[in-house]
Amino acid sequence: MEHYTKQDILRMAEEEEVEFIHLQFTDIFGTMKNVAVTAGQLKKALDNQIMFDGSSIEGFARIEDSDMYLHPDPDTFAIFPWRRQQGKAARLICDVYKPDGTVFESDPRYVLKKALSEAKAMGYDFLVRPECEFFLFHTDEDGRPTTLSHESATYFDPGPLDLGENARRDMVLTLEEMGFVIEASHHETAPAQHEIDFQYGEALWTADNIMTFKQVVKTIAKRHGLHATFMPKPKTGVSGSGMHINMYLGRDGMNMFSDEEDEKGLSKEAYYFIGGIMKHLKAVCFITNPTVNSYKRLVPGYEAPVYIAWSARNRTPLLRVLSSKESGVSVELRSPDPSANPYLALAVCLAAGLDGVRNRIMPPQSIDRNLFEMTEEQRRAAQIEALPGSLGEAALEFAKDDYIKAVLGEDLSGKYIKAKEKEYADYRTQVTEWEIGRYLHRM
Repeated sequence: MEHYTKQDILRMAEEEEVEFIHLQFTDIFGTMKNVAVTAGQLKKALDNQIMFDGSSIEGFARIEDSDMYLHPDPDTFAIFPWRRQQGKAARLICDVYKPDGTVFESDPRYVLKKALSEAKAMGYDFLVRPECEFFLFHTDEDGRPTTLSHESATYFDPGPLDLGENARRDMVLTLEEMGFVIEASHHETAPAQHEIDFQYGEALWTADNIMTFKQVVKTIAKRHGLHATFMPKPKTGVSGSGMHINMYLGRDGMNMFSDEEDEKGLSKEAYYFIGGIMKHLKAVCFITNPTVNSYKRLVPGYEAPVYIAWSARNRTPLLRVLSSKESGVSVELRSPDPSANPYLALAVCLAAGLDGVRNRIMPPQSIDRNLFEMTEEQRRAAQIEALPGSLGEAALEFAKDDYIKAVLGEDLSGKYIKAKEKEYADYRTQVTEWEIGRYLHRM
């Protein structure tokens, strides 16, 4: 990751003839927002003088104290590769501050920064590698998204079966132009489903990259006449899209999850981290799987994890231990999906793991067999619980977990619960086509 000063950015913007700078930030639900300024206003922006109306951003501020200021992070300066002819555009990712110069505590980026500072106080860095899945669908004659695709490719199929191969290649090349190191890209299990993986990085940098990744994927898809969606389950009968999170704690460049003397290769920190994640996972799910649609993916039969267990041998449990010659041991959490706000998702995962490390919470015995082939009686005997079955259930679990709520803070937790309870209530009032087809003719 490059480190820039204000002078570096002003010089680069002038040398590259950048005309517009997008000052980006993220609302509490993970939607990117931005205020665009011209190059003539760049110095003002770098001096933290650009203001916006926080009351217009859901969950940010009341109208009576709505003024918010954007503080750009100089290290996030990047030029968009797709605006060369019409006048170059660049971006800076910003933190949100109040008029009195104090940080806005409900800014998702600040929530992650706060969790990372607690890890640093314990002597740890938090390293993360996401696996982001998405669908590429056709648009209709008016350019609106559909769930239609001509292809029938499956896992790892190449072109010409993989009709999205060209678009995915352009996404990878664009991401690399913006500084990403792409480790792999491939077609996923369902028709029109894809995955692009980038390297491990410090968690704040990774969360910023996830937001940039989504923007790039959607922009390049549109240029190919397609619509990219990170909706977890856009089609019935096929696998949904996840965002597996691979993570480990580091110290002075060393992987603190590795211990060659342990039979599973795990250090005490790794066991405790897994224990903390499992303790808080039902509440964490509310943040990592934040929509009604998220729980259409988390059902048996479509490769998504459902049962709260861990293993170093098979991939059916929710938590999987991975070992790599390059990075060492990591823990993969397989339940999150790409609709999650990445700042909040990484913050609650880290906080849950640190609770385990701090309080030496040992996980239950690992489950080294196929969880989907176990009967309900066998899972019950092994004390294996399931994830929440709906957004409503996840909201209740989150509301009960004071530790995870405290990660977001009282204000943000309250706003988030209120918004998601309304979303779930709105969903419950809808009559679906499935219900009409199932009941109308027989009742």
